[in-house]
Amino acid sequence: AGNDDEVANLAEEIVAAFDEPFRIGEHELFLSASVGISLFPADGLSVVDLMRNADTAMYRAKAIGRGRYHFYTPEMTSEAQERIRMENLLRRALENGELAVHLQPQVDAESGKLVGAEALVRWFCPELGTVPPARFIPLAEESGIIIKLGHWVLRESCRQVMQWRLSGFDLPQLSVNLSVKQLERPEFIDTLDDILCETGIDPACLKLEITESVVMAVGNAFNLLDRLRNMGITLSLDDFGTGYSSLSYLKMLPVQQLKIDQSFVFGIGINQGDEAIIRSVMALAESLGFEVVAEGVESEAQAAFLRALGCQKLQGFLHGRAVAPAEFRSRWAIR
Repeated sequence: AGNDDEVANLAEEIVAAFDEPFRIGEHELFLSASVGISLFPADGLSVVDLMRNADTAMYRAKAIGRGRYHFYTPEMTSEAQERIRMENLLRRALENGELAVHLQPQVDAESGKLVGAEALVRWFCPELGTVPPARFIPLAEESGIIIKLGHWVLRESCRQVMQWRLSGFDLPQLSVNLSVKQLERPEFIDTLDDILCETGIDPACLKLEITESVVMAVGNAFNLLDRLRNMGITLSLDDFGTGYSSLSYLKMLPVQQLKIDQSFVFGIGINQGDEAIIRSVMALAESLGFEVVAEGVESEAQAAFLRALGCQKLQGFLHGRAVAPAEFRSRWAIR
């Protein structure tokens, strides 16, 4: 036990060493450390085994939050093997065309008219069947696959919108989620510009959704978002109110839209606290000149509550699930 405590103390010191920024020239860089721990002889008799198991424990530390440490346990080995298998299958999925972009409608709260759609990736794996996004998106984030995956979704959804437009169906605006890993890449703006040029989509028709956690994680977020805004792209702050909400940074962000998280919408008529948060978000949005879209709207009662507060756009099962492009067009083109 004493040995475990000593190792834990050392791990805490290593993690704490990264609390302070590193200076490179005029720049301050912030890094975080995730530490995996394996102990001889319980967790391995060779350097190779100990390193492999420590690596497995490190992934568990990253999964519970950066800046943590975790001891290896035998149960992690099977989890790590499954993770590697899933990662390999996901890489293959990108190469073999197993992924598809589905679209969920966003409608005008008053008229019910189609005003846009959010692009959501779906994966049908020949070996696993339909894989829920909640299962493979976190894996894509951890492994870095999200960069290639995110760019594919962006390109594919823009291509689909332009294909529709050329054939007579006009989707007013396309919403695409951005990962922190994408924004951290120095070539992101160039890649985005290439996609815009390649597909021919008007930047004004594209809305990029970012979460508060992404804004806080990217060091040059304000400058980067300004560059996106100057390209003519609309920016939306997703899952607003679920993370670190700072009014001081909110008023400086070049965003045009706030998105009320579905967890608050679910509480309408059930939880007065959720209703109070929605009222506060609406008042804040009005004072700052932001448009508001609510996601997770499943009932007419929820829609009526949001309309009464001035919420401009609604998204959720009440108006349609995310479906394949052909089904989306067949439903909305005749309206």
